[in-house]
Amino acid sequence: MASRLSSRILPLLRSTNAGQLTLSRTAASATVSEFDMQHKNPFAKKVIAIPKAEYGGRHSVTMLPGGGIGPELMNYVREVFRYAGVPVDFEECPIDPQSDGNEDLEYAITSIRRNGVGLKGNIETRSLSRGILSRNVALRNELDLFVNVIRCKSFPGVKSRYQDIDIMLIRQNTEGEYAMLEHESVPGVVESMKIVTAENSERVIRYAFEYAQKYGRKKVTTIHKANIMKLSDGLFLETSNRIAKYFPDIEHDSMIIDNCCMQLVSNPHQFDVMVMTNLYGTIVSNVLCGLIGGAGLISGRNYGDHYAVFEPGTRNTGTAIAGKNIANPVSMLNAAVDMLEHLGHQNHANIILQAIDKTINEDHIHTPDLGGQATSIDVVQSVIKHIQDLTKDKNWSLN
Repeated sequence: MASRLSSRILPLLRSTNAGQLTLSRTAASATVSEFDMQHKNPFAKKVIAIPKAEYGGRHSVTMLPGGGIGPELMNYVREVFRYAGVPVDFEECPIDPQSDGNEDLEYAITSIRRNGVGLKGNIETRSLSRGILSRNVALRNELDLFVNVIRCKSFPGVKSRYQDIDIMLIRQNTEGEYAMLEHESVPGVVESMKIVTAENSERVIRYAFEYAQKYGRKKVTTIHKANIMKLSDGLFLETSNRIAKYFPDIEHDSMIIDNCCMQLVSNPHQFDVMVMTNLYGTIVSNVLCGLIGGAGLISGRNYGDHYAVFEPGTRNTGTAIAGKNIANPVSMLNAAVDMLEHLGHQNHANIILQAIDKTINEDHIHTPDLGGQATSIDVVQSVIKHIQDLTKDKNWSLN
């Protein structure tokens, strides 16, 4: 079953700008010539697109609750969307963490291909069978969600070691140590392959520079370990140096991952946009989220050229606090706001974002992870109250 999944991974077109997905070859053929598609998009590859689900101005979105606190956070999203009048219908696709089969995962991937967008919690993979893939990694690989984007921005109402942090973390999402290629060459000796390709390195690095250019960012820092992994990380760094020459208005520097972690906790304001391979992104995202308040605040966006999946930024399951009414719902609500912006429901996104801001920064309703005493429901009820106040005179037929 695992081989069936890995054999169907579909590489897609290179992203043209931050947060926007390019049209598939099928959809774009009416306006873009085959010559332009081949020569202006050097990584363009054919994909069979399933028409996206959108009916009467409403969008269908795949919901993957995941494990741990995921299901309760998804219920909070549904409740907030109901009060905000959001024109989104969820297609829920639960995945059994105990299962030794991949049928649930295959259905979820098909659903995202049909809907184009997904909202997910962290999906547990409890099976120790070698044939069972990590569901999170397999989903990103199957949909070619090649870039993970996390905006780590301070919340004025949350006490933390540093204020006024605003760092964009852009991470390669499908390669590196997460290639899931391991084998035991002889008994007691295990080899794990780290995959870095010039093609996917260029995709994510170009994405980082284009993002910086579009949103007025001044500097891009490439994070690596090329002093030790001279071929793999060396290729990533070499590609980054080459791409940087096409963006002379953006400062570019590089930093070794271990020094990067020290610099983050001692002087985080030196960073603007950071681009890195997969494993380093896991480490740096958790360090950054810890600096500004913890895992319960920040959302993450996963983009391919045809699909997008939104989730909490640090991808933590939170099993230890599941069902205790103390999980911070803000990261999942922020992921839902990112999803609405992606779908073009900007008015609804703004209303929910304002309600979250008032709850966290003005009312200081904080769950225990932020040093407060509020419950999860307290936070959600405050967000809903502010939504009601902000939408008294709104006409949601205008979006």
